[in-house]
Amino acid sequence: QVQLVESGGGLVQPGGSLRLSCEASGFHFSAYTMSWYRQAPGKERELVARILNVSGSKQYADFVKGRFTISRDDAKNTVYLQMNNLQPEATPIYYCFRPGRRNFWGQGTQVTVSS
Repeated sequence: QVQLVESGGGLVQPGGSLRLSCEASGFHFSAYTMSWYRQAPGKERELVARILNVSGSKQYADFVKGRFTISRDDAKNTVYLQMNNLQPEATPIYYCFRPGRRNFWGQGTQVTVSS
C-alpha cells in the first residue's frame, strides 16, 4: 500500500535551517508530482512547494520563495524540502502529499522555530 513517511522536523532557532524528507513506497514514485503542505494550529492546510515528475519543474508558495527548496531523488523514492532562514511561526506541521486518483498524505512532521 502507499506510504509516505516524513522526517527531519524539530526545533530550530530563528534564522536556522532544516531539511525535511519524505520517503515513499507502494507506488511508482517517479511517475507522480510530489508536494509539501503545512498546517498551523487553527489554520487551513496550505501548499508550500510542488515538484513535477519528469520535468522536475518546481513551484513555490509566495511566503517561502527564496528560502525553501524542494527536490526529489527518484532512485531513493524520496522528496526533500530544504528550509533556510526559518522564522518563528505557529509551529506548523509539514505534510508530504501525493495527488492522483486517490490522494495520499504522510503523517506529518512538526517544525518549531524558537529561541
